[in-house]
Amino acid sequence: MAREKFGLYLLCVWWSASVGAAVQRADMFPYGPLAGDLSLAEGDDETSRVLSLAKPLYFYGSQFTELYVATNGIISAQDLPMEKQYVDDGLPTDFPVIAPFLADIDTSGGRGQIYYRLTETPSVLNRLAQEVHRGFPDARFTPTHAVVATWENVGAYEEQSRTAGPADKGNTFQAVVGYDETDSYALFLYPEDGLHFFGTRPKESYYVEIELPARVGFSRGEIPYLIFSRTEGPHYSVTSNLQSVKNLYQAGNTGYPGVWLFHIGNRYSFDNIVPASFGGLLITPPPRRRDISQDTTTPEYAEFEEYSDNNFDPVNQEGEDDYPLTGGDPEFQPNPGGHAIQESVQPENQNHPSSSSLYSDPVTDGSDGVPLTSEPKYGLDPVGQHHAPIPAETVSLPEGGSKQLQVQLPQAPLEVVDVYPPQKNGSPVSPGGNIVSVEEDDVDFDTGVIHYSTENKETCARFQQQCSQHAVCTDYAAGFCCRCRPGFYGNGRQCLPEGAPQRVSGKVSGTVTVGSTPVALNNIDLHAYIVVGDGRAYTAISEVPEPVGWALMPVAPIGELFGWLFALELPNSQAGFKITGAEFTRHADVIFHPGNQRLSIIQTARGLDDHNHLTVDTVVNGNVPFLPPGATVTMEPFKETYEYYPSVATSNSVREYLVVSAERGSESFSFQLKQNLTYRDCRHDSHIGPETLQLTMERLFLMYVKEERILRYAITNKIGPAGGPELVNPCYAGSHDCDTTAQCVPLEGQAYQCQCATGYRGDGRNCYDIDECAEGLISCGVHAECINLPGGHRCQCHSGFELGFDGRTCVDQDECSSSPCHIHARCINGLGSFQCQCQPGFHGDGFYCVSRDGQPDRPKTQCEQHRDSLQSGGEPQLGGAPLGAFIPQCDSEGQYRLLQCHGSTGHCWCVDSRGQERAGTRTPPGMPPTDCNKPDEPVRPKSHCEQHRDSVQTTSPEGYPLVGAFVPQCDTDGRYSPLQCHGSSGHCWCVDSSGQERAGTRTPPGAPPKDCDKPVPAAPTQRAESVCERWRASLVEHYGGDPAPHHYLPQCEPDGQFSPVQCYGETSYCWCVDQDGREVPGTRSHDVVKPACIPTVAPPTMHPLPRPDVTPPPSEIMLLYAQGQQIGVLPLNGTRLDPMRSKTLLALHGSIVVGVAYDCKENTVYWTDLSGRTINRASMQAGAEPELLINTDLTSPEGLAIDVNRRLIFWVDSTPDKIERSNLDGSGRRLLFDTDLVNPRAIIVVSSTGTVYWTDWNREAPKIESSTVDGENRSVVVADGIGLPNALTYDYSSRQVCWADAGTKRLECIFPDGSGRRVIHQNLNYPFSMVYYRNHFYYTDWRRDGVIAVSKDSSQFTDEYLPDQRSHLYGIAIATSQCISGSH
Repeated sequence: MAREKFGLYLLCVWWSASVGAAVQRADMFPYGPLAGDLSLAEGDDETSRVLSLAKPLYFYGSQFTELYVATNGIISAQDLPMEKQYVDDGLPTDFPVIAPFLADIDTSGGRGQIYYRLTETPSVLNRLAQEVHRGFPDARFTPTHAVVATWENVGAYEEQSRTAGPADKGNTFQAVVGYDETDSYALFLYPEDGLHFFGTRPKESYYVEIELPARVGFSRGEIPYLIFSRTEGPHYSVTSNLQSVKNLYQAGNTGYPGVWLFHIGNRYSFDNIVPASFGGLLITPPPRRRDISQDTTTPEYAEFEEYSDNNFDPVNQEGEDDYPLTGGDPEFQPNPGGHAIQESVQPENQNHPSSSSLYSDPVTDGSDGVPLTSEPKYGLDPVGQHHAPIPAETVSLPEGGSKQLQVQLPQAPLEVVDVYPPQKNGSPVSPGGNIVSVEEDDVDFDTGVIHYSTENKETCARFQQQCSQHAVCTDYAAGFCCRCRPGFYGNGRQCLPEGAPQRVSGKVSGTVTVGSTPVALNNIDLHAYIVVGDGRAYTAISEVPEPVGWALMPVAPIGELFGWLFALELPNSQAGFKITGAEFTRHADVIFHPGNQRLSIIQTARGLDDHNHLTVDTVVNGNVPFLPPGATVTMEPFKETYEYYPSVATSNSVREYLVVSAERGSESFSFQLKQNLTYRDCRHDSHIGPETLQLTMERLFLMYVKEERILRYAITNKIGPAGGPELVNPCYAGSHDCDTTAQCVPLEGQAYQCQCATGYRGDGRNCYDIDECAEGLISCGVHAECINLPGGHRCQCHSGFELGFDGRTCVDQDECSSSPCHIHARCINGLGSFQCQCQPGFHGDGFYCVSRDGQPDRPKTQCEQHRDSLQSGGEPQLGGAPLGAFIPQCDSEGQYRLLQCHGSTGHCWCVDSRGQERAGTRTPPGMPPTDCNKPDEPVRPKSHCEQHRDSVQTTSPEGYPLVGAFVPQCDTDGRYSPLQCHGSSGHCWCVDSSGQERAGTRTPPGAPPKDCDKPVPAAPTQRAESVCERWRASLVEHYGGDPAPHHYLPQCEPDGQFSPVQCYGETSYCWCVDQDGREVPGTRSHDVVKPACIPTVAPPTMHPLPRPDVTPPPSEIMLLYAQGQQIGVLPLNGTRLDPMRSKTLLALHGSIVVGVAYDCKENTVYWTDLSGRTINRASMQAGAEPELLINTDLTSPEGLAIDVNRRLIFWVDSTPDKIERSNLDGSGRRLLFDTDLVNPRAIIVVSSTGTVYWTDWNREAPKIESSTVDGENRSVVVADGIGLPNALTYDYSSRQVCWADAGTKRLECIFPDGSGRRVIHQNLNYPFSMVYYRNHFYYTDWRRDGVIAVSKDSSQFTDEYLPDQRSHLYGIAIATSQCISGSH
């Protein structure tokens, strides 16, 4: 057999564990805002705020409790002096300094960022422990805290007059200082290509071209000497001149270039800094001589400086066999020949300090068994890259010793193999590799090693469609990985818009045995809704049989999955969806105690549907304890630790819960939860995910609604590092006021910023979905239709087409590839369709063909079979055609006629050869049919009317339609029909082209509608005051009638509409507004030139505003709350809030609803409108519309109350400081008080005693007063110890007046005579209005923007409701179908 020679790549095996490629930026410790870092202010001489250390740090032999990070590349243990006192001087300094790069750095004008943080994150501490134990093998060091400081792309200071210099060069480096109770260590990292300047010019160089090298090292600073003197303390320098600074990223003392480690302090005895001794100082060949003077601690790298910019060639260094590379095992050292190959597969000395096992599996280093976890490898696996595997190599030995052997090469750093696009000139040779000539007969190919090639590996070029359309695909040596683009999150295969709420749907099945009774669950519906911005997860399972519904209340883990997937992320953490994506399996076992019942939960995620909703199916099997009907279950907040491994996440915890029932009283139980989640991750890159994370679950509400047979779980979830500090920023506490479709971005301290989610626009407090389809932001191409989704869109192909490679373009679907025709027919594929034709000698419709021989009659075609099957049979219930069913029409050949018409409805449409309707061809009765011989035209996008109609017709999470809502009618072109009618109320009216009602055209039920083709004459009366004008007048009064130049006043046009440009007073701070006065995002300007705002610039209203008619409430007991332009309904289930059934009762565009009251005798809601300066009411019957009661002589109507017995309304007007009353219809108006009032706010009436109570939050002398309903016997109830008494209510059970104070933060009660005062709760947030019902107080809170419940008995918060739309809630009232005993 002929011997053929081929090249085989073989890395030089003289590589040792101390030789590595330079550290990459991706190998640095995590930094930036996502890592929880704070940012140093831009400037030339900035110092961070103090980092107070929980435990002291020992620097040299001294103890310090504070650290500061400074612009000029240093960390100090005391506040820094001005830079001119130290920045141009060498070490030592007068104050304690840790200097990774001391130079005159300037970050002004966006030239880089400086990040810093104090952390206890286990992954950071573990990684630091690894480095210390590797560099100091005898160290007993377990860090408890670390300070991470990162200078990213920072610039050098340069005088303004200079035009050349290093201004465009940025340096990146990092310092990590870790410590425990006794020792401190510092790690400096200088990534490859991270240093672009190596010194800076003195500020007073007077144009002399001089550059001072950066100083790297440590200085203790001045220390006390004798009694009154101070002297220079010890110091240590790493660099001595400019060349040694240049060598920072090329050298190191840890075995990796650019990584430097030092022991910097000890509690008991410490003389000076000790550098690490990991098998030698440098990765380069060691110097031929060592000339380090005895009187300095600065190492001199004389010989290394000969290799300027690291231009030596280790392969060609010969004659230096007396200087072997240090740090490696002797078996891996080169011989003088340079290419020795050892027979052993692994080095014998497995415990050598330089073992590379640190960068593989978790190990212990032998120092007190300290566990070390695997971390990113410096120069081995930078994030975003992967390396080709090193196979066992089989080579032939030189002549005279032909022998086969396998050598397992040590895991040396390899060159990245990028095969997309593929290399045209063959595979690259790894650094230091040699091509060895090998005889084929001498090679043992049966090595069992998998070899990758461009032919058999998965690449982006072949499999990019597996990535989300919102992801990027990256090739690595062994395959490809998907990563979500900025603005989206997920695992790359599935990506969702950041910040947008998420929905989940699926089915629940299985058999659950309650006690001894098995109950089957047959594919019942599960729906979940998650507010990603604050981690609230609501889960509802419908049609749950009663015994199982009660028993499954404690099994919150069913819904906890969705909280983990979309939890609020704290720094250094990831919610589950970023790890698993939308395809995973969860196995959970629940073991109940004390009964030892076991329940198995298997949840399988099957991807995202067309609306980006996650689909999850749940199977539950096993036994659960019996719970009495009507029982309640409560579970305290708890924390659960998740551990992460490749493709698996696990947790194990024990939960306690309390069951309260009438039969058994209060009982405590517990269960153990064991779970694991398996998913598909991408192992081709070196992305290092979390090791352990802690999920915090708060505000757990577990409920079974017997009447609706719905099981509900509501949980608020946060995920963060295990044992991490409690973060108080509102973004992490969930107390921000960002919209549910916005992200909360934490800033320094309590500050934060709201950013609308991807696919939404607005100011962050109010965000609106961007209709990418209607605005033409997306092009789906021909043969496709753009479908708008919340936060996104999708391209839907027409029939006969399918999505192409890019996920947007539709290409013809080759139906013939699936062989749809008869065996004796041929398939002809066409654009968007196909045809089946029988072969010669056969006849039929192509789907069924028979031979012409002996067959006088052809068989029925598909159309004829379809037609005859519908026409055959008798009564509809016996299998015949249903009444009004469509019967297809066939031609003489049995084929579907191109034009099909429905005999009952009169609609007509075109079909293809299979009888499938062609999109866009349907016409209504009376219209000429479409010419079916013409080719299909692209389907037009939905109009505003159609979008409005479809949005109203959407369903709730449980699948119920919006009852009683007005659905607009659109014509065939998608325009609003001129005449609109409300199906529930019977009212009709005319609208303009935008769907807005034309004044004077509304007709009541039964009356003939107006002729909408006729113009409506304008009324000769004077027009009413507009919203802009009313708002302006209100603010003028608020400013005391004399607004300052910087005060904002709405600018109105002569016709009363908002001027397109709005500005703050006489300033140049201006913006554009739309027709309703809402700011147009992105138009704010601080320039002298105002923004170019014209009416046509403002975006059009996407759909007409809803009619202000009543949507009936869903239950008998409910809370009514005011929220800006609407009145909402929040049902009660007993005393628990039922957020899943909350809805809008009344939408009142242009209003600001403040006070709300309810008349239980006539089922009517009353409210005050601050914007319209009116008092109104509406019956709570379906379709009822608002009725204006009072619209004169009102300025700022706020609090409102109803005297149910005397049929009176009471209200306060806070601007003129008045209290008035009238009959329920607005007649009989009477002033009660207009003196000795400063800021009246809340008002209540106790009908049974005929007493009125009100609050006055006069900041100088706040008080609560009372009088009779006729204004007599006015008296002060309480005036001591109150601040801002916003909310007021009456406890009918104890007959006490109760108030919530936004100043003192207390909820208190007192008897009307001033006795019996007691505190119910002393730590409220910011209450505005309050109501009492069944031993519970319910108040609206401006800090949480929600409704909060407080138990009078336990004085604890028991419930909370945060509406999806985050904005302030005002008044609140209790509404019941029957008047509550004692309340009137």
